[in-house]
Amino acid sequence: MPVDPSRTFQPINIALLTVSDTRTLAEDTSGDILAQRIQDAGHALVHRAIEKDDADVIASVFNNWIDDPRVDAIVTTGGTGLTGRDVTPEALDRVKDKEIPGFGELFRWISFKTIGTSTVQSRAMAVVARGTYIFALPGSNGAVKDGWDQILAEQLDSRNRPCNFVQLMPRLLEK
Repeated sequence: MPVDPSRTFQPINIALLTVSDTRTLAEDTSGDILAQRIQDAGHALVHRAIEKDDADVIASVFNNWIDDPRVDAIVTTGGTGLTGRDVTPEALDRVKDKEIPGFGELFRWISFKTIGTSTVQSRAMAVVARGTYIFALPGSNGAVKDGWDQILAEQLDSRNRPCNFVQLMPRLLEK
């Protein structure tokens, strides 16, 4: 990681949502992995929930967390596939102001190294919604490790050079 030791680490507040019709919090291994990595990185986990694959419910959770001044970013796991029940991207479409297309592109490039062409079935994506980042990762343990370890750990570290998501946060709502 290109960390600049002259910069001060700035922890952020992150909400974590698992989207699944089958998992409970007790069985949420991908959520557990993300929660641990968020905390190990020095950030605060301010909310954690699990919701069924329902775009209305997911968008409602997003809206509640976006409106919570304690939440700087939301990370989701699950619901990014191609089946009829996979609706996390559709929920993101309901709340987004801007897409961050490079996130999904980079995620699929990283994933290709592990799962080959099967990565085309992933609709991992990121958006900015009313000044809050939302990152949607697939629900597998490998996918959340790849997404956190190879993208989010660096981009959510204020010391990362040449640039990172944290340094943009104060300007996300500028007109």
